[in-house]
Amino acid sequence: MAFEYKGDLTCAMGVKDLKAGLAWLKEMLNFEVMYHMEEMGWAEVHSAVAKVTIGLSQVEQVKTGGGATLVFGVLDIDAARAELEGKGVRFDGETMVIEGMVKLATFFDPDGNTFMFSQSLSDEIPG
Repeated sequence: MAFEYKGDLTCAMGVKDLKAGLAWLKEMLNFEVMYHMEEMGWAEVHSAVAKVTIGLSQVEQVKTGGGATLVFGVLDIDAARAELEGKGVRFDGETMVIEGMVKLATFFDPDGNTFMFSQSLSDEIPG
């Protein structure tokens, strides 16, 4: 392969109320909040599994039955994306860049399930 995995996994889920979602994960599962970016509608918690985090994204409507996006940390998102695009994988728009934090690229499997690559732009934030 032309790209390398970093060895971490973020499971991203949509929630209607970000604060309530964080409170539930903390209270029910004893997960520790890593950070909460209310203005962006995003937060992440450490799970009980090494190098696996859960990201919560506040959305207007959560799909019935929930759902998660597996977010794989890669060392070079441009190389990872180029390799998959070369194999005909469909991406959802351009790679999103949150300066000083992360690059994100969303793509789909043949059934329409959502996956994402992330490349950290900071040593302090995983993914």
